[in-house]
Amino acid sequence: MSRLKDLYKDEIVNAMMKKFGYKNVMEVPKLDKIVINMGVGEAKDNAKLLESAVKDMETIAGQKAVLTKAKNSVANFKIREGMSIGCKTTLRGEKMYEFLDRLVNLALPRVRDFRGVNPNAFDGRGNYALGIKEQIIFPEIEYDKVDKVRGMDIIFVTTAKTDEEARELLTLFNMPFAK
Repeated sequence: MSRLKDLYKDEIVNAMMKKFGYKNVMEVPKLDKIVINMGVGEAKDNAKLLESAVKDMETIAGQKAVLTKAKNSVANFKIREGMSIGCKTTLRGEKMYEFLDRLVNLALPRVRDFRGVNPNAFDGRGNYALGIKEQIIFPEIEYDKVDKVRGMDIIFVTTAKTDEEARELLTLFNMPFAK
């Protein structure tokens, strides 16, 4: 079992119950899933770029990625409905906690000029979205084998009802929010 999951079981639950005055342990918000999404706009011209993006994502996430297809046609972008234009994966359980641990402790400190993640990127319902500009901050990615630097979106879905609860939960998971 991962270190973060053990931490959640004891310290985080107690701290959240104390701060928000929950009466029951089941009221305490928890991390539901982490969704990683990578849009590859150039895939319309070159299918090899999408393959390498999927390979990178699978290396980072530790599980299979699914291709995402365009929902409707956009003539200006030369995209037709049904074209593969990205990939995504959803992490739950053990892999989710392992990924969060690697993201917070290994990947984010490797970002150049890093001053913390945006504390205002909550959606109003307790979910947090984080954008990463380059996949090479993850230690699993070999710099020599990268054909193109790509970014990705990472969404943390929690069971929290408010942004304040979600912010506190992620802070207790050591998420480095900017001051």
